[in-house]
Amino acid sequence: MRSIIKRLSSRKVSGVFLLILFLSLTLFTACKQKMQPLGKSANKTYYTCSMHPQIHENHPGNCPICHMELIRVETTGKSSGTGANKIMLTTSQLQIAGIKIDTVREENVGNEKTLTGTVTTNENQAEQLSARNTGRIEQLFVRTTGEKISIGQPVYRIYSEDLLEAEREYLLAGQQQKMLNNPDIDYKQLIGAAENKLLLWGLSGSQIKNLASSGKVSASVTVMSKINGTVSDIAVHEGDYVTEGMPILKTQHINALWIEAQLYVSETSGYHLNDLVSVSLPDLGGQRIAGKIDFMNPELSGASKVALIRVSIANDQGLIRPGMLAYISIANEQKRSLAVQTSAILTDGKGSRVWVKNSDNSFSPKMVMLGTGNQNYMTVVSGLNAGDVVVTSGAYLLNSEAIFKNGADKMDMGNMKM
Repeated sequence: MRSIIKRLSSRKVSGVFLLILFLSLTLFTACKQKMQPLGKSANKTYYTCSMHPQIHENHPGNCPICHMELIRVETTGKSSGTGANKIMLTTSQLQIAGIKIDTVREENVGNEKTLTGTVTTNENQAEQLSARNTGRIEQLFVRTTGEKISIGQPVYRIYSEDLLEAEREYLLAGQQQKMLNNPDIDYKQLIGAAENKLLLWGLSGSQIKNLASSGKVSASVTVMSKINGTVSDIAVHEGDYVTEGMPILKTQHINALWIEAQLYVSETSGYHLNDLVSVSLPDLGGQRIAGKIDFMNPELSGASKVALIRVSIANDQGLIRPGMLAYISIANEQKRSLAVQTSAILTDGKGSRVWVKNSDNSFSPKMVMLGTGNQNYMTVVSGLNAGDVVVTSGAYLLNSEAIFKNGADKMDMGNMKM
């Protein structure tokens, strides 16, 4: 009996030992799989946010921070040698991530003076639609500012006794020509004078033809627009009485705009009419366009004793809007040298680097040595050659991807030698 108990006890201890061993192996395997670095995953595709590149997901969706749609990024995986930091993006990924490039070339790196200005409408291209006769506005067809109107578009309907009488005169001249046909009277001249009067009072040629064919005057007349542009001001309301010459609405053309800025009197000597300047628009991602100084106010404004300058710019695509902030830069001295845009430079404790576009459309980081410059361009001492293509917007996204792949302290320096 005792021998049987001993056998059962030994079997029980062995079973417990095997159970503990099995659980230990299972836990060790699970921990090993859980602690596997993400950089060594076989999956070569992940999703990130262009605004928050620290976000990395293995499935599509929205950014948990800004809720923008995540961008799909394909990586080449870890490799040895100089290819470890190469980043490959498709055309659609480049557009979504906002990657912009520029060619390294000689630029002016001399000292620049920057003024802060505001985009305004070009008053030289402003047009105003005024009332042609006295009457009451019965209906407005254009009600909001910012609306675009074109020539021939209905603007308002007016009841006018003067216009009604002019229509009667036009019809009467035509009837007299048909009925009397007096050779001593020049009916064509009478009809032409009455027609010109209607044209001057706002009727269109087609409206006059309809009046002649119908033979009936109308109690109210629709006035068509004689101007093009974007409505910037509406001076009347329905039911208002207007007199001849009273403004109805005002339009602006936004294909050409002004940027107005103020500067101290002591600074005016550095600016001259027709000087070419560079304009930066932070609301459009720092987009830079060319402009020209076309006005400098000879009078000082107010108690502040500052001078006003006005820069004219083109807005062919209509992206620039009045009220936007703008920075006006003008070089005080000309000093040309091989340079790179300041927005392309990433600087840390190891130095300065830029991201270069390779011949196979991939991107690689490269260390550069820089000299002096201004807020737009920095002189290239070494590391880049004329004709190299560098990333000027989105470099932080590429840098974050490289750090994600290789780690902050394991960046492949083979590709980053100057």
